Amino acid sequence: MRSPAASPRTRSGRRPGWAGRNYVLLTAAAVITNVGSHGALVAAAFAVLDSGGDGGDVGLVAAARTLPLVLFLLVGGAVADRLPRHRVMVAANTLNCVSQALFAFLVLTGRAELWHMMVLTALCGTGQAFFNPAAEGMLLSSVRGEQASRAFALFRMAMSGAGIGGAALGGALVAAFGPGWVLAVDAAAFAVAGALRAFLDVRHIPVRRPGGGLLSDLREGWDEVVGRPWLWAVVAQFSVVVAVVGAAESVYGPLVAQESLGGARPWGLALAAFGVGTLGGALLMTRWKPRRLLLVGTVCVFPLALPSAALAVPLPAVGLAAVMLVSGLAIEVFGVAWMTSLHQEIPEEKLSRVAAYDWFGSTAMLPLSTALAGPVADLVGRSRALWGCSALIVVVTALVLLVPDVRNLTLRTEGAGADRPQEPPVPAADATPV
Repeated sequence: MRSPAASPRTRSGRRPGWAGRNYVLLTAAAVITNVGSHGALVAAAFAVLDSGGDGGDVGLVAAARTLPLVLFLLVGGAVADRLPRHRVMVAANTLNCVSQALFAFLVLTGRAELWHMMVLTALCGTGQAFFNPAAEGMLLSSVRGEQASRAFALFRMAMSGAGIGGAALGGALVAAFGPGWVLAVDAAAFAVAGALRAFLDVRHIPVRRPGGGLLSDLREGWDEVVGRPWLWAVVAQFSVVVAVVGAAESVYGPLVAQESLGGARPWGLALAAFGVGTLGGALLMTRWKPRRLLLVGTVCVFPLALPSAALAVPLPAVGLAAVMLVSGLAIEVFGVAWMTSLHQEIPEEKLSRVAAYDWFGSTAMLPLSTALAGPVADLVGRSRALWGCSALIVVVTALVLLVPDVRNLTLRTEGAGADRPQEPPVPAADATPV
């Protein structure tokens, strides 16, 4: 095994064995879509505000995206474990491309109304509901054995780098040209990424045996989740964490930025600082393999309470960027530990269904939290609402640490993921640097 400081390539310049063709394609496509999506997050909020909307309207558009994501995630996971995952991913990317292109057209032509934006973001959320479980299952099945945590860390590091550029570029483009062009870039990114994902090779994934139907598949996935206390405990934790972070970032953050920080540019830079933090966290995890995976990962969720507190004060732009940096680094440590745990413990044929329950639990409360963010701020004040977000993150994370399996799950050099079929052998011509 190479030293932790080794690069992703071997000394001869060839890719290492775990960085196969699928891994490279998945990483490249994820980088492209992450650039577009991070810019689009900024653009969508300011498209609503520029059209005359308020904080409540921003929350409604955010909720319109997450509601179909929640409704269709479980179906998406079952479909991804039945059909070739790359086809599900390409179909979802196509839907995302079309919906974002229409959104961009309406904004650029000045015709966008609130219901337009809600419908189009709902279509985008539907695409993500089918894409996310398929993509996670595809990624988890593309690496094997003891190099899995490094592979996931490098993948997430690439995504973080794209997020840095996407958020900063998105904020700058919104400030310079308006949100419509950023949405158009996001549509183009989905088109390019979908084309790359069409070339994924699924021959190494065993053919699924005919089962008892969609409901039977969903029950199998559910049994896999509830039978593992560490799994359902963390999913329940993140149903709260994602909800309050989503409300803070999608609704309160842009409003605080507009009123106190100077608009889209400093908010984009704050999101970019978060991306820098995740980049640092992923880099750390290429060198560090904590034995108590979930114990370390869960402790690193506590800093997610910092950005909401910073917005509640509010801190100046530099202070906000600093806490976003810290929280980004910490949550990336959790992310790699979580992916490694799933790869190690979950059978390959159930990966997408378990991923779907993970995504479902984590996002189930997000539509409600984003829709209620505006009314709650009107009722108790924005500052108190943000302090409440911070407090909830601290409380639920402390509760998860009471679960013995979370504290005791340990890293193994070989686990469920170690026995998975490998990708087809890479021809010598394809083993050169890419």
